[in-house]
Amino acid sequence: MNLPTTARLYLRPVQFADTPVGRDGEVVRIAGGLTWCSAFELIAVEGGKRVLQRTIPVAELPQDERLQTIVARIVAPRAPLRLGDRVVRLDQPQVMGILNVTPDSFSDGGKHADDPAAAAQVGVDMTVAGAAIVDVGGESTRPGAAAVWEGDEIRRIVPVIERLARSGAAVSIDTRKAAVMEAGLAAGGHIVNDVSALLYDDRALDVVAQAGCPVVLMHSPDPAKTGHDGGNYGDVLIEVYDWLERRVDEVVARGVDRSRILIDPGIGFGKSLADNLALLNGLALFHGIGCGIVLGASRKRMIGALSNEAPAEARLGGSLGVALKGAELGVQLIRVHDVFETAQALRIWRGLRDAALVARMPG
Repeated sequence: MNLPTTARLYLRPVQFADTPVGRDGEVVRIAGGLTWCSAFELIAVEGGKRVLQRTIPVAELPQDERLQTIVARIVAPRAPLRLGDRVVRLDQPQVMGILNVTPDSFSDGGKHADDPAAAAQVGVDMTVAGAAIVDVGGESTRPGAAAVWEGDEIRRIVPVIERLARSGAAVSIDTRKAAVMEAGLAAGGHIVNDVSALLYDDRALDVVAQAGCPVVLMHSPDPAKTGHDGGNYGDVLIEVYDWLERRVDEVVARGVDRSRILIDPGIGFGKSLADNLALLNGLALFHGIGCGIVLGASRKRMIGALSNEAPAEARLGGSLGVALKGAELGVQLIRVHDVFETAQALRIWRGLRDAALVARMPG
């Protein structure tokens, strides 16, 4: 196959297999996890347009240096996250529980506000139910939400994080602000989850680099503002991939170890229903960046739009459907409101996968 020499190349793992048993040389393992693929969708982009799109079996992939670099990133195991006394392995899908301590979150606003002890107990219950990480946020990032002064955000989250850290929970700090990151880390938090990919606050990247903590970089079309404006895409999957890859390289260049970076395509942030569905269907493409993937679609507007405008509290079934889609495509962290139900669904998924792995060829 003659590949365009000036085109940018992409590989999306496709034709997933539930086991490599009896398929030596036919499948490759994705990110050291529990998914394997038997083919890649090869995409070549030139001048902003796809000039080639073809499905190629793993064994027949051209020996092109550009492609081999992407394959190496796709298959490389993702390093475990060392979060205080806990180690979160990324060789299987894990649950990140959402703990909002805001009065105006789109899903559970006000439920845990102004009562740090009760909020922390909810976080502890999440860990018991199966959450590997509890993601604590003190500012709503829903469309139209009012900005929160960093002092108020700190006041909301620090007492909760302190209690969770004492309990032994792995804690993520969901914020865009450097001062809040500093306060959250000092209180015992372990990882920063920034919907602006460290672009909202000029000091944020330095705080993360100096702390040496893991960080989640999420895509949005206007990260220095609301995260929801703009979003006029020609090819949303390719454009979000390119943006995240560039941002990872920029953050690495500023001193953050690549093994500590996770990426999030930003479902619902400045994206239409069609954009969100394209990203979900194409999630496996993001393994080519070489970082762990976070999927946050729990209870989001997209689910309501596809289920007769169900309100946020009635979107459990859709949220589980998206979570299992993510697991099937090799996502490492699935950020959800409904921890018990999601963890149970993933245990069933894992049981099926384990059964396939010990299967024997007949005869």
